[in-house]
Amino acid sequence: MSDVLLGADLGTSGLKLAALDADGATVAEAEVEYAVHSPQPGWAETDVGTWRAALDAALEQVAPALRGATVRGLGLSGQMHGAVLVDDTGAALAPALLWPDRRAAAELHRWRELPVADRAALANPLVPGMTGPLLAWLGAHRPGLLARAAGVLLPKDALRATLLPGTDWHRTDRSDASATLLWDVPGDRWSTAATAAAGVDPGLLPAVVPGSTVAGAADLLGAEVPVVVGGADTPLALLAAGTRTGVQVNLGTGAQLLRPGWTPAPVADPVVHTYADAERGWYAMAALQNGGLAWSWVRGVLGMTSAELFEAAGGVRAGAGGVVFRPFLTGERGGVAGPADLGSWTGLSAGTTRADLARAAVEGVVFAVAAAADLLGGGWQVVLTGGGGRSAVVQQLLADVLAAPVRYLPLRSASAVGAALLAARGTGTAVAVPQEPGRVVTPRTDPELQAAARRWRAS
Repeated sequence: MSDVLLGADLGTSGLKLAALDADGATVAEAEVEYAVHSPQPGWAETDVGTWRAALDAALEQVAPALRGATVRGLGLSGQMHGAVLVDDTGAALAPALLWPDRRAAAELHRWRELPVADRAALANPLVPGMTGPLLAWLGAHRPGLLARAAGVLLPKDALRATLLPGTDWHRTDRSDASATLLWDVPGDRWSTAATAAAGVDPGLLPAVVPGSTVAGAADLLGAEVPVVVGGADTPLALLAAGTRTGVQVNLGTGAQLLRPGWTPAPVADPVVHTYADAERGWYAMAALQNGGLAWSWVRGVLGMTSAELFEAAGGVRAGAGGVVFRPFLTGERGGVAGPADLGSWTGLSAGTTRADLARAAVEGVVFAVAAAADLLGGGWQVVLTGGGGRSAVVQQLLADVLAAPVRYLPLRSASAVGAALLAARGTGTAVAVPQEPGRVVTPRTDPELQAAARRWRAS
């Protein structure tokens, strides 16, 4: 092994790190989990220091496998939306506010009251956990904190600032900027009207540069390593998978359904998101906040490990004995469900078993994914990524419910691999990335599952 590239994916509940060699093979990887804090119901926060500690721990884990290798660059992928207020050195002034955070729901009226043309130019559903509404909330409820801020950063940019003190920290890329509710999508620039609605000085917003831009060099693994600006997790997952057509389903804490090659256009009340990709194009996204997050809650309630949950689900007939699970524990973004929707198990009887509850939970998330897929149109093959898609039960259920072939790519973190590819571009390092063929799961016709899907939609 000679040259390697690192990619770090800053997720909601954990950080994944991947190292690629010149052949595009993953030669080392690590994952470090951390908690999301909820000081009040509906709030979601994480200290930036927690993210940096996770990256340091992941680097320590891969260090033995990379002895003798030259690290040519580090790319960063990050959870989208959220807000991190920083001082004039790029250091966080307070915990990061994250995408599942619902505290800014009342502030969304400012966006609804925008002139129709200005609202349509945002081309995205109004979600309280996006950067703009969170800034509006901070201005209303933490004005002193906002007044002290020299800038606002997206999560991966705040992590990068800890690596590169004293550099030009006030940067982001199009893929993250376009997901803030502060971006004029057709104009491909910050929206003056939305920034005014947030009530913030436009100078707080970061400069937007290509994600492959080298932002500086950090002391990592005993060497000075170039660090590129990076990108948002979903477009970097597209980049890693090489998805150009069809739909990619990324099933992690949430679920994101991505349709590349989208044409941006003003839409006043959209049901899908329009975001910039890691190149110069766009993709549409239908998103669910409750994917693996709902399964994690179910595992805790039922006292099951992940393997036990899917094993139990696989041992029960389709339809879970009539039990229906709605996975919307933290509300949703609209389209499939709204911010006020709640999770539930219904259809319970004296004969309902623990395995029935597990089966209903797995089916419920898959049914929600199928409802999101309807928003993007159909008739395509599906590429599946993310840890939530590892189970054969989930893969087959998705194929059956979507009535489409599903190809699972066994990448531990497609977003981390995509971040490493950005680092390769920025540093001019040649890397071949052979596409994993993946196993294609063909759809089956199951009348009991179809009946369960109808019950779910009617619930």
